[in-house]
Amino acid sequence: FSSRKMPVQIPDDSDFASFKEQCLSEEGWTVRYNKGSVTVWCRDEESSTVQKLKMRIVCKDVKAETLYDVLHDTSYRKKWDTNMIDTYDIGRLTVNADVGYYSWKCPTPLKNRDFVTMRSWLPLGNDFLIINYSVKHPQHPPKKDYVRAVSLLTGYLIQSNGASSSTLYYLTQVDPRGSLPKWVVNRVSQFVAPKAMKKIYKASLKYPEWKRKHEPSLKPWMFPEQNTLPCISVSELVLQRADSLENIDESTVKEEKTAQNSDDDEN
Repeated sequence: FSSRKMPVQIPDDSDFASFKEQCLSEEGWTVRYNKGSVTVWCRDEESSTVQKLKMRIVCKDVKAETLYDVLHDTSYRKKWDTNMIDTYDIGRLTVNADVGYYSWKCPTPLKNRDFVTMRSWLPLGNDFLIINYSVKHPQHPPKKDYVRAVSLLTGYLIQSNGASSSTLYYLTQVDPRGSLPKWVVNRVSQFVAPKAMKKIYKASLKYPEWKRKHEPSLKPWMFPEQNTLPCISVSELVLQRADSLENIDESTVKEEKTAQNSDDDEN
C-alpha cells in the first residue's frame, strides 16, 4: 500500500483559488488566539494526527510585495527565522515552482522535524500566493537525527490593503509524524504561531533596508531568468505519503518549564 507511487502535480489556478478560499473562510474554524493584529484558528480534522492551523496578521507599513519578497528570500530567512535549522533549494521545476529542504527546531524535548517540499507561487493582482506540499526526492531521503514530517498543504496568502499596508494569512496542514502531546498543540496555537507571525512582520519592516545592501536586483522568484538552480523533472518526484514514514510516539513527553520562557522573550 505505502509503496504506491503517487504522481506529483504542479498546482494550477484552481488549486491556488481553493487555497485562497480556505484562508478567507471562517466556517469550520475555531479561534484559538486573538490579540492585537494576530488571529489564530484551529480546525479539528477527522484524524487527530493532522494539525490544521490558520493565522492572520495585519501588517501596517508593509507593502504586499515586500512580504512576498521576504517569504521567498532564503538568504534573508537565515537572518530572521530563529526556529530554522537549515534551508536550501534543491532544484526548479518551472518558472514558478521549485523543490526545497527545510528543517526546524521543535520545543524541547521533542525531536526536530524536517521537510522536503515542492513550492509554487503566483502573484494575482493584489494577491500573492505561495503554497507547498511534501514530496520525496531520491537524493534527499529522511535523515538520522530528524523526524521527516509531512506538509499536506501549507502556504501564504498576502493581500494588499492599499499603498503601504497588507494582510498575511498562513495556513498549514501538517502531519508531524508522531502522536504529539496535547500541550504541544496548545502551545503552538497560543505561543509559537502568534510569535512566528510577528517575527515575519518585524522581518518585513527591516527587509527593504537589508535588501538594498544585499544584491538588490536579485529576485529570481520574480525574474525567472535569474534562477540558477538545476532543472529537475516532476517525474523524479513522488508525493510524500505519511504512511511510508516511521511514526514516533511522543505523546507522553512532558513539557519542560524552562522552554516556556523562550516563547515569551519577545512580544
